[in-house]
Amino acid sequence: MNKLYIFAATIAAAGLLSSCDDFLDKMPDNRAEIDSQEKIRALLVSAYPNNTYLMFSEYMSDNVDNIGDDNPGTTRFVDQCYRWEDVTEITNDCPKYFWGGSYEAIAHANQALLAVQTLAGCEEKLNPEMVSDAGLGPEMAEALLCRAFNHFMLVNFFCLNYNAETSDKDLGVPYMEGVETELNPQYERGTVKEVYEKIDADLQIALKYVSDSYYKIPKYHFNTGAAYAFAARFYLFYEKWEQAEYYATRCLGAQPAQVLRNWQERSTMEHDREVLSNDFIKSNYDANLLMLTGYTQFGYYFGYPGLTKYSHNSFLSFTEVSYALNIWGNTSSGWRNVSGWFWDPPVWYSGSTFDQIAFWKIPYLFEYTDPVARIGYAHAVYPAFTTDETILTRAEARVMQRKFDEAAADLDIWVHNIIKTANFSGTLTPEYIQTFYNGVDYWTKDVPTIKKHLNPSFYIGEEGGVMEAMLQCCLGFKRIDEVAQGLRWLDIKRYGIEITRRTLQPDPSAGQYDAGFKLLDGQVDILTKDDPRRAMQLPADVIEAGLEGNPRNK
Repeated sequence: MNKLYIFAATIAAAGLLSSCDDFLDKMPDNRAEIDSQEKIRALLVSAYPNNTYLMFSEYMSDNVDNIGDDNPGTTRFVDQCYRWEDVTEITNDCPKYFWGGSYEAIAHANQALLAVQTLAGCEEKLNPEMVSDAGLGPEMAEALLCRAFNHFMLVNFFCLNYNAETSDKDLGVPYMEGVETELNPQYERGTVKEVYEKIDADLQIALKYVSDSYYKIPKYHFNTGAAYAFAARFYLFYEKWEQAEYYATRCLGAQPAQVLRNWQERSTMEHDREVLSNDFIKSNYDANLLMLTGYTQFGYYFGYPGLTKYSHNSFLSFTEVSYALNIWGNTSSGWRNVSGWFWDPPVWYSGSTFDQIAFWKIPYLFEYTDPVARIGYAHAVYPAFTTDETILTRAEARVMQRKFDEAAADLDIWVHNIIKTANFSGTLTPEYIQTFYNGVDYWTKDVPTIKKHLNPSFYIGEEGGVMEAMLQCCLGFKRIDEVAQGLRWLDIKRYGIEITRRTLQPDPSAGQYDAGFKLLDGQVDILTKDDPRRAMQLPADVIEAGLEGNPRNK
């Protein structure tokens, strides 16, 4: 296997390298020894990544379109993401920084685990029972959860999706399990299967000891609810449906409808971008399970027309996503009524050079380092896990176990929480769902719809069957729920959903409720179900350091 020589600089910059040579043993800098429970807790604050997947993930997905080749509102970085090219541009939102930031967070988690092990008196390796007896179980659990989560996100972006048939051969990512003590640590990339096995092992220990006991603001740490939501998502991706359902239920509790986001309450708030986006990330809401922060322009690009060339435009929304004809049916004003269905409808920005259906979820926050010169950093707060996602995770896991009635009940809870009751008072059942989706044509480049062909490696029944129809419903609801949150790309990979890149043009004949753009070129490029570009390329300097890059078609 190829070896990896890339982490030492990152870890040294974080102040975490210990060394065997005499010079570094003198600790000439300001590094603190992690020799107390309080210091471990302080260190774990840095076990969460400061760079996000939001931007590149959303632009790689089918949630954006090109609304004009001559539209200047873009950057080279965004161009590369949209075209599934190997990203060479360096920004706070680029894959390189996400890779480095994730491994830096993992390094902090490993340093915390070493300190836990030392304080608990474990001589050779981490002993969970000894750690628990020493009163350090919650700290151990948080560190393991952070390590597992960061590796999970890395493997899902930089590798092919988990596949029981091929993941024992597909290239994984290096799984860091120890503290670095040398300048050129060597790592094997391993396989996707091996990465999943190690995440599983870390999770199973962490879930026994996770606690909310010492957090001042639990939602900014892996609290119990967030841990169960992570486990539910992980086991769903791992194709362990029973475990995914189990942990989703642990997260949601006996009354899941009571812990979902209160969309009806949001409808009473001032319809203002800052008001609603800041409300979306409140940590006291039951729906928000784990809040992360990161340096990103995402809130600017997707909260309103920050860049105009690639957008979640009205044509896309009216044919495939939020405003498309869906299972809740028509409204009295027709299916293109852009405000009648949802308690909290997205806003439509429209002009001669821009067209965007914007979701006021992730705020655009700017931190001034020099207020006089007006210099600083854009950043965001965003939910890594929500109860709204988790109930849809459980629905999907139940479909995969043929628990169709229970899955339909979850889908019914979700839809009646987000859609105004006056517009949909029916009850979703397996029969209702199958009948509706069988009446919808599959997406084509000329006639797009909400239903795309699914090509997963696991069995989902025949097209048109109740199982496939219910999965269409799960994925359709998830697409609406997670739009402008960077998670749609992961479902595209898991289900082998093909994406066609196309070009739109302004539609001067559009009426008040019509899409402002229409198709110009129906197919510029296509990401097939087996396209190697589904695994994002590793950063160039990582490959130059000796790690094998992901294969590409010549």
